[in-house]
Amino acid sequence: MKQITIISGKGGTGKTVVTAAFAVLARNACFVDCDVDAADLHLLLKPEIQKTHEFKSGVTARIDKELCTDCGMCIEACRFNAVDENYCIDSLQCEGCAVCSHVCNVEAIQMKENISGEWYISRTRYGPMVHAKLGIAEENSGKLVSRIRQAASEIAQKRQLNSVIVDGPPGIGCPVIASLSGVDIALIVTEPTLSGIHDMERVADVAAHFSVPTCVVINKYDINVENSDAIEGLCKERHIQVLARLPFSEDVVKSVVRGIPIVEYSKDGITPQIVELWNNVAAMMQ
Repeated sequence: MKQITIISGKGGTGKTVVTAAFAVLARNACFVDCDVDAADLHLLLKPEIQKTHEFKSGVTARIDKELCTDCGMCIEACRFNAVDENYCIDSLQCEGCAVCSHVCNVEAIQMKENISGEWYISRTRYGPMVHAKLGIAEENSGKLVSRIRQAASEIAQKRQLNSVIVDGPPGIGCPVIASLSGVDIALIVTEPTLSGIHDMERVADVAAHFSVPTCVVINKYDINVENSDAIEGLCKERHIQVLARLPFSEDVVKSVVRGIPIVEYSKDGITPQIVELWNNVAAMMQ
């Protein structure tokens, strides 16, 4: 079983469009949407949720009013002002440091695990999919990414699937690192803009730090051919292979609006190039 993560360094480069196309073409794979803060792969793959799991992360203080003696020690000890004068915990202020529970002489304060989101095992027309939704303002997105990647690997092994295709989150933070850990290939989808070039270099540095073999796709290359040439030059300096230059396509826009992967929406235009791209990626994963 091989694993590939499609990353971008920034949003809006077409990463999820490429991932959804790969999901259609792979035929024997499991898919993971690791953008747990703002998932969108489901918009194209239309998953049917089979199982829902709670994601628990971090702790928040809880005060047992029957045991509490109103001594005020917890109010004085809390540097985050999470305990009010009525000895109620403000869950948005509480950082889970547990100092209040240690200073309470009657053990009226307990630290309770938070439910920070949900993750799902779903069925699609193209294969199993694992995805998640992190709660608003919740932390530990990297931990949630690791959990759903583990679940996808277990599903792939159990069903003897050939590959796991990971739609990575944008940026270079913890969830990106968690989506890159242990994969066989990182495919960077970039665009010929100044921000696209800058963020491509940053995420390429992250992949290199973890010794993940990396290749690049330049999407919408024809909106600025000069910048596309600059990207090729940077990749050559870094010994990173550019697998494809994909042109801007109105069919892609129309397919996204209709919620259909581009390789199913149209058999002409950009589709043959995406099929060729997938064949090259599949060959690299042999």
